[in-house]
Amino acid sequence: MHIQTETMTASKHSAGQAGAPFGYPLRIALIAAMGGFLFGFEVSVISGAEKTIQQLWSLDSFWLGFTVASSLIGTVLGSLIVGGPTQKLGRKKVLTAIALFYLISAVGCAVSSLWILFVLFRFLGGVAVGASSVVGPMYISEISPAKQRGRLAGLFQLNIVAGILIAYLTNYLLAGLGEDSWRYMLGIMAIPSVVFAILVRTIPESPRWLVLNGRDEEAKKIFSHLGEPHAADLIRQEHELSKGGIKERLFNGKYNKPIFYAMLLAMFNQLSGINAIIYYAPRIFEMAGFNRADAFQQSVFIGLANFVFTLLAMSVIDKFGRKKLLLIGAAGMIVFLGLTANAFSNPAADHSAVIYYLIGFIAFFAFSQGAVIWVFISEIFPNSVRSQGGSLGSFTHWIMAAIISWTFPMIVESSSLGGFYSFVFYSGMMLLSFLFIWRVMPETKGKTLEQIQKELGIK
Repeated sequence: MHIQTETMTASKHSAGQAGAPFGYPLRIALIAAMGGFLFGFEVSVISGAEKTIQQLWSLDSFWLGFTVASSLIGTVLGSLIVGGPTQKLGRKKVLTAIALFYLISAVGCAVSSLWILFVLFRFLGGVAVGASSVVGPMYISEISPAKQRGRLAGLFQLNIVAGILIAYLTNYLLAGLGEDSWRYMLGIMAIPSVVFAILVRTIPESPRWLVLNGRDEEAKKIFSHLGEPHAADLIRQEHELSKGGIKERLFNGKYNKPIFYAMLLAMFNQLSGINAIIYYAPRIFEMAGFNRADAFQQSVFIGLANFVFTLLAMSVIDKFGRKKLLLIGAAGMIVFLGLTANAFSNPAADHSAVIYYLIGFIAFFAFSQGAVIWVFISEIFPNSVRSQGGSLGSFTHWIMAAIISWTFPMIVESSSLGGFYSFVFYSGMMLLSFLFIWRVMPETKGKTLEQIQKELGIK
C-alpha cells in the first residue's frame, strides 16, 4: 500500500503549482514513458552486437535470425499476457515488474557465456517490450487530464524513438572497446532500467483502476492532484461504465472492418522493412562498403532522423490527418526503398549513397507509419472491444516484426544480390500499402469515436 506516500508526494508537488496542474501529470507521464525509452533501446541495441554474436557462437544465418527475433517472440507473448495482471494487480505494479524484466535482460545478456542463456535473456527483454507497449500508453491515458491527453500520450512514442537513438549512439561510442564491446552495449541498458524501477515507485496508481476496485476515496485524491476538478463526476461515470459495460467478443462479426484495417496497417508497418533496418543497420552499411566504425556512425544518423521526424509528425497529425500522413509516407518510402534496392543491384558499384536513401526512408516512415499506427488502431474500435482490438493490432505487428527480423539475414547472406531482393520486396509492399490507404482506409481526423463507429457500420 503506497497510496499514502503517493498522495503526499502529489500534494507536495502540487503545492505552489496552483493554476498549473499540467506539471504533475507531465512528470508522471514522463516517468511512465521511460518504459517506451527502454522499449526503443532494447529493440535496437542488438544492431551493434549481432555480427560479433554470430562469430562468437558460429551461428549460420538461420540461427542468427532466430537469436535476433527471440526478443520479438517474447514481445508477442508479453503483449498477450499482460492484460490479466494489469487488471488484477494494477498498472503501477506491472510497470515496476516491467522495469525489473528490463534490468534482468540487460545484465543477463551482458554476462551470458552460453548462447541458449543469451537467447533466454533476449526473450525476457522482449516480454518487457511487449508488456510496455500495452501498459505504458494505457497508464498515461488514464492519468492524463482530458485536455492534455493527446500531448501526454505522444510521450510514449517519442521515448521509443529516443531510446533507439541513444542505443545507436552508445553502440557507436562503445564499439572500440575490444572483443567484449558487445557486452557493454547490451549491459548499459541496466542503468536506465534501475532509474525506471526507482522512479516508477514515486507515481500514483491509475485512479481509474482504483475506481474499478472500489477505492473511490484514494482515486478522488489522485484525480484532484492531476488537475481534474470534477473528480466525483469522473468516479461516478467510471462506475456507470463498469456496470453498463458488456464484455463482447472481438470476433463476433460486427467488427470485421476495424479488424481488417488494424491487421493490414500493422502488417504493412513491418513489411516496410523498418525492423530489418533498425536491427541490422550496421550490417547494411557494411554491405554498402562502409568500414565498421563508419557503419556504427551512420546508424546514429538513422536514429536521429527517426527522432526528428517523429517529433514533426506528432506536431501535425491532428492538422493533416492520419490518411494524408500515411499516403505521404508510403510514397516517400516507395522511392527511397527503390533507390536502396537499385544501389544493391550491382555489388561492384559505389554504394555510398545508401546512407542518404535510408535516412530518407526513415524520415518518411517516422512521419507516417511510426506516428500514426497506434493512434489509428485505438480510434477505430469501440470502447467495448478497444483493448482486444489494440492487442490484435499489437500481436499482428510483433508477429510480422519477428518474421522480417528472422528472415533478413538469411536473404542477404544467400546471394550477392540479397540486399537488392530485400529492398525490392519492401518497396513493392509499400506500393500495395499506398493503394490500400488511398482506396480503402478511412480518415478519422476531427471525428468523434461515435462518428467513426457509425461510418464503419458498427451499431
